[in-house]
Amino acid sequence: MQSAYLSALSLFQGRLGKDRKCMKTVMMKAKDLCKSFANNGGQNHVLDMVGLEIYEGDFTVIMGSSGAGKSTLLYVLSGMDKPTGGEVYYRERRISHLKEKEMAALRAGEFGFVFQQAHLVSNLTLLENVTAAGYLNKHKSGKEIKQRAEELLTRMNVEKAMHRLPSQVSGGEAQRAAIARAMIHEPGLLFADEPTGALNKRNTQEVLNLLTGLNADGQNILMVTHDIKAAIRATRLLYLEDGKVIGEMSMQPYCQEDAKSREKQVDAWLASMEW
Repeated sequence: MQSAYLSALSLFQGRLGKDRKCMKTVMMKAKDLCKSFANNGGQNHVLDMVGLEIYEGDFTVIMGSSGAGKSTLLYVLSGMDKPTGGEVYYRERRISHLKEKEMAALRAGEFGFVFQQAHLVSNLTLLENVTAAGYLNKHKSGKEIKQRAEELLTRMNVEKAMHRLPSQVSGGEAQRAAIARAMIHEPGLLFADEPTGALNKRNTQEVLNLLTGLNADGQNILMVTHDIKAAIRATRLLYLEDGKVIGEMSMQPYCQEDAKSREKQVDAWLASMEW
């Protein structure tokens, strides 16, 4: 019975994936992507001929066992690391071989980043951390940047703490400020690497609710996680194993009322991936 269920689930997921590909616009694409590191005189192949597409409007989540290459894939796609081979395209522009100055400009203008740790500047207030990132956008005035920073911090539910230093706020408040910082220049794609990995249950839910809300408003998100409760927020799941994408699943936008059924669905899919 379990085998028959997983087979039917796999077939249903495959059909969903094909339908979504027909409807969605590709915003990022990887072709034959490889990444290797030198290791004791040999080569450790972390990414092995990866091919994938990221679609406009999606909350895409990458899962996989420890060491599968999830974070490496995120860093290579975002230009924080160079591929050993293959190509990365963003909005039909090949970005994998850009010079560092060009890549830095692309990251500053088009990409936002949220990591497991907030990485806020310790001697700046939350507001100053967000506005400092906004100053990279030379097309807006200081007044416009500050106004947007205040609006974002209010949306992130840290308006009462915006004038405090990172050491004076909770881990959840710091991470929500980090999301505001990532959103200050209205990125085309928000990268999130285990953004709830260092948070307790309550703060995890708050951060996931914020990310889900941003996606509902049109923000494209690509997130790495090992947490099923974070993964159920996805509209599309990718499974990475030994540096290869071996499976995917599409879902409807997240709804709190469906959380338990989504968790069962994702759990069954992960079981089919032998997670």
